[in-house]
Amino acid sequence: MIENTYFSRMENKSKSLYIAATSQHIGKTTSTLGLVSAIRSKGIDVGYCKPVGQKFLDINNLRVDKDTVLFADLLDFEVIPEIHSPIILGAGATEKILDKDFDFDPEQVLLNAKKTLESNHDFVIYEGTGHPGVGSIAGLSNAKVAKLMGAKVIMVVEGGIGSTIDMLNMTTSLFREEGVEILGVIVNKVRPDKLEKVRKYLSLWFERANLKLLGVVPYDPSLAYPLILSISKAINGKITHNIENLDNRVANIIAGSVIDYEKVRNKEDLLLVVSNRGVAEAISKINIISDTAEKIKSPLAGIVVTGEGELDESVVDYVNTHKVPLIRTDLDTYGSVIKISRIEVKINRNTPWKVRRAIELIEENLDLSTILPDQKF
Repeated sequence: MIENTYFSRMENKSKSLYIAATSQHIGKTTSTLGLVSAIRSKGIDVGYCKPVGQKFLDINNLRVDKDTVLFADLLDFEVIPEIHSPIILGAGATEKILDKDFDFDPEQVLLNAKKTLESNHDFVIYEGTGHPGVGSIAGLSNAKVAKLMGAKVIMVVEGGIGSTIDMLNMTTSLFREEGVEILGVIVNKVRPDKLEKVRKYLSLWFERANLKLLGVVPYDPSLAYPLILSISKAINGKITHNIENLDNRVANIIAGSVIDYEKVRNKEDLLLVVSNRGVAEAISKINIISDTAEKIKSPLAGIVVTGEGELDESVVDYVNTHKVPLIRTDLDTYGSVIKISRIEVKINRNTPWKVRRAIELIEENLDLSTILPDQKF
């Protein structure tokens, strides 16, 4: 463990934090990444735990929450499920709990993880799951778990004014009922042109509500870019060419029926969605626009071809020359676009650029003096 006199100077301060969010897909993991990195940069040894998880990976026949694997990469620790991801409420958990079909004490499991982590690290960050009420069926709501871990809470909420205040009023009540202190709030995904307005009016309300505004974080569209792999799964597609480039990111979609000249000329990481009968013509247009703009690199991150039939030889030549992954799907073009637009994009170990950007956003936009009062920023 890194020697650090920080906590010897912090009288009556908790050395753990619990990161909660008002609902799913708000940016809890993004915020946690930034906080872990910022605290670690001060020479403080940081431990991580996802006390209650839902979506998991199987590692050596052991279930581990997927976010735990991401933080294991960041902090370079070997995942021990009972310490870093002690409880998984996966499919069928509700029935087992109501039937009392489990042979362990959930609270004791969590307390054992807490004891180990806090005896081996200067600072421990616990990441919540879903909205504050998730886990209630097992008596393990986010508020109850935060109380059990003895951690102060940082709440993450999506940016706005009225809707943000409404969500905070509703969700913080669960923590107040448990007597858990809310250290501060991160307002995430705020439109850049609304940053100052949101900060001004939320600051007024936060003061009246006796809450600390830790920061207002702008929305960054790059964090919402899906990978070609995610797109293929969403449309139940088959990757027929350049499968090695499944980690290509997709910034925008263009339809083969109407090729957007400006997008092809000025943008990158585009996904072409087109029927088999129209793909050769679409590629021809993209080639002409690229030649006019003197672009050597293809603007395409990938191609989704709908419908049956053999690919035109010109299409095969294009994807092989530019190493563009091509996906075939039985869905029609409209159905494919709808499925793709509904993809839930999460940060994971396959998106390192998102990890880096998430850390930058938090470090650039948060007042960390409330969390680490004795450190200089």
